[in-house]
Amino acid sequence: MAIVSRKVSDLSGNEGSDEEFAAVVVRQHPKLDQPKALDVLLPELEQFKDISGDLVILEVTTPDNRKRDLYVRLAEFNKVSAKMDDILDNARGTRGRVPGTRVGGNGS
Repeated sequence: MAIVSRKVSDLSGNEGSDEEFAAVVVRQHPKLDQPKALDVLLPELEQFKDISGDLVILEVTTPDNRKRDLYVRLAEFNKVSAKMDDILDNARGTRGRVPGTRVGGNGS
């Protein structure tokens, strides 16, 4: 008697070898309170349309110090102002000095 192990896709139920699978972790979803792992055949990955190149991630801190992340498509982010590129170029960084300031403050 032998025990046979099979690996099947969580999406389609199709069988494959270990080399044909990717491990996909769903880290955030409105219906989840913790990450979930899926076994997905490599060709099935093409069904997930990657928008990471077209995504702006914003961290928002409200006056009561509550933080949350917003995920916005680049086109929607740019609609907020016709000068968004200039606004970003002139915005202060989150580290270091404010743009235009000098060490010592005496212009040297």
